[in-house]
Amino acid sequence: AYVIYTSGSTGAPKGVQVPHRAVSRLVLNNGYADFNERDRVAFASNPAFDASTLDVWAPLLNGGCVVVVEHAVLLSQAAFAELLQEQAVSVLWMTAGLFHQYADALLPVLRQLRYLIVGGDVLDPLVIGRVLKHGKPQHLLNGYGPTEATTFSTTFEITTPGAGAVPIGRPIANAQAYVLDARQQPLALGVVGELYIGGAGVAKGYLNQPQLTAEKFIPNPFGEGLLYRTGDL
Repeated sequence: AYVIYTSGSTGAPKGVQVPHRAVSRLVLNNGYADFNERDRVAFASNPAFDASTLDVWAPLLNGGCVVVVEHAVLLSQAAFAELLQEQAVSVLWMTAGLFHQYADALLPVLRQLRYLIVGGDVLDPLVIGRVLKHGKPQHLLNGYGPTEATTFSTTFEITTPGAGAVPIGRPIANAQAYVLDARQQPLALGVVGELYIGGAGVAKGYLNQPQLTAEKFIPNPFGEGLLYRTGDL
């Protein structure tokens, strides 16, 4: 389907080869959001950023509308809030960093959303609490997933405020998550290990980097296809 490059935050950017099935499983019968033809989805992500896959294909593959957000509008909290309201946006994805900066300014319009999905970093429970109290959308989700597993691999619906860390949740449809030890064996609940992602969202590997692909994408010992080693504990 496409090649998209990682941010390079953990080294040199790598070209990730994403197949069609990975995009389909993200926005169709996914188990976390019922996107439909009435949805108006804000396309606020950089097209080179993995999350733009959701912004574009969630509406297009479900008969909805893509609402393109100009960069200058995104840089202004007031202008962004005005656009969300005027365009009747119903689905919005935001990085954790942008969410933390903009949440208070967007409170009056967040409640119009069917889905507000945030992720990419640890969420601040204080900000989450303010949103739930003063601007709660129909569904507030924490989305987790590396580029190599196509945008989201797990989601957690946040319904009540809490003082602790927000969980990353459970795998979406057609995805699996395993916590494994150094020998790639499953660990008991509560034991720290490395998170591996499997399922239809896993990429085919890195473009022109067979050695690195073999290191990070391994045969799935629990089923078909590959597992991606996230490096996350």
